[in-house]
Amino acid sequence: MTEQSQAYQKLAQDHIPKPNYLKNTVNAFWVGGLICVVGQVFNNWFIAQGIAKSTAGAYTAITMIFIGALLTGLGVYDEIGKVGGAGSAIPITGFANTIVAAAMDFKAEGYVLGMAAQMYKIAGPVITYGITSAILAGLVQWLIWR
Repeated sequence: MTEQSQAYQKLAQDHIPKPNYLKNTVNAFWVGGLICVVGQVFNNWFIAQGIAKSTAGAYTAITMIFIGALLTGLGVYDEIGKVGGAGSAIPITGFANTIVAAAMDFKAEGYVLGMAAQMYKIAGPVITYGITSAILAGLVQWLIWR
């Protein structure tokens, strides 16, 4: 690199905004915590309706996926992500956001080759690794408890 390029690189580095780590951490904490509280409220409500705890957990997961997908479709989840950063990536709602956002981005290419195909480019690896790890964990448990 020339001396002029090095001077420009130094000048550019000096003007890159520094992230506010404390603010980002606090925002991620309260946004992620709020999402978890909403999930817990739904779980408690399902249990209060007389649904078994294990079934209430499944209903809660389905409800949170629906809410994450709905808020993504309405453009609200992106705003939550701007404030909460990593806190908005809570696995259930964050995964729903990722899938719906990918589907929306490729809608113009058609429903089958656009939305459906592109949405599963993101979901496919997650589902594959989830199933594979569940099988491996089941095998390990089976070998231990045989």
